[in-house]
Amino acid sequence: MASSPSHHTQIPLAPDPGGKPIDSVVPIHIVTDASQLPAEFLDPSPEKQVIIGFDCEGVDLCRHGTLCIMQLAFPDAIYLVDAIQGGETLVKACKPALESSYITKVIHDCKRDSEALYFQFGIKLHNVVDTQIAYSLIEEQEGRRRSLDDYISFVGLLADPRYCGISYEEKEEVRVLLRQDPQFWTYRPLTELMVRAAADDVRFLPYIYHNMMEKMNQRSLWYLAVRGALYCRCFCINDNDYADWPPLQRIPDNLLVEGEVPEEEILSILDVPPGKMGCIIGRRGSSILAIKESCNAEILIGGSKGPPDKVFIIGPVKQVRKAEAMLRGRMLEMY
Repeated sequence: MASSPSHHTQIPLAPDPGGKPIDSVVPIHIVTDASQLPAEFLDPSPEKQVIIGFDCEGVDLCRHGTLCIMQLAFPDAIYLVDAIQGGETLVKACKPALESSYITKVIHDCKRDSEALYFQFGIKLHNVVDTQIAYSLIEEQEGRRRSLDDYISFVGLLADPRYCGISYEEKEEVRVLLRQDPQFWTYRPLTELMVRAAADDVRFLPYIYHNMMEKMNQRSLWYLAVRGALYCRCFCINDNDYADWPPLQRIPDNLLVEGEVPEEEILSILDVPPGKMGCIIGRRGSSILAIKESCNAEILIGGSKGPPDKVFIIGPVKQVRKAEAMLRGRMLEMY
């Protein structure tokens, strides 16, 4: 592996899987050429399966935005893949790993990252563990009800002592800088703050993954795999109904028990007539919130990043069909 610029950053105190504090130095490598990445990442294989923390930084990150950095957190190092310096060649060198079943990508809210990778680089992000989805499934599994609009933030997840117990105050500092200058992640060379902020977005994800996996039962694990795959597809609209994407995970045999079989989950995309999205959403979101409360399904809209004329529904088949009918009813009321 070729040498790369590296930083050594002190990790804040955090409990290890055995309950004792960790306080160690982890190298952070800035990658501008694929040769600087680990061999087990570049050439995925069933003999060397790995679990990594994963995230992307950019400008208005979506199908049209600019991907600037991909962060990869391995057990012994963090790699910041510089898409500005390394360009398309470097990002596409990561395609086999990002699409591989042998590399588990632990990420918090994969939708926009997946969209950017798909439309800009032809990468179909696969085999993700989305910690936002996992958090919700554990809450449901343990009997705590939540609103379908109640998504755990990454800062909130880090602060939860069940999973990490770390305060991430610097995140707000970076958010302020991004509001002041949306081009923040495009500047080179990377500053110490940029390196630290990018690394901090992934360094604890493998540890959080470990703690979440200990809590999840087989049913929740299946939902996690399927919903993660559907979230990766969500904004990646194509003309072949995702036929070129990996198939969704089938229900495991041990869950095929009469009366307890999980219902198949699907992604449905509805077209909204031009200029009518506001009617679908309602005043302060009242219309779409009422539909969400009536259906046990996720209902997503593109918002400012788009697509502006679509509604995305993810959930059990019956609940998705119910949501479709209610949304179509709202459309008919417009005329």
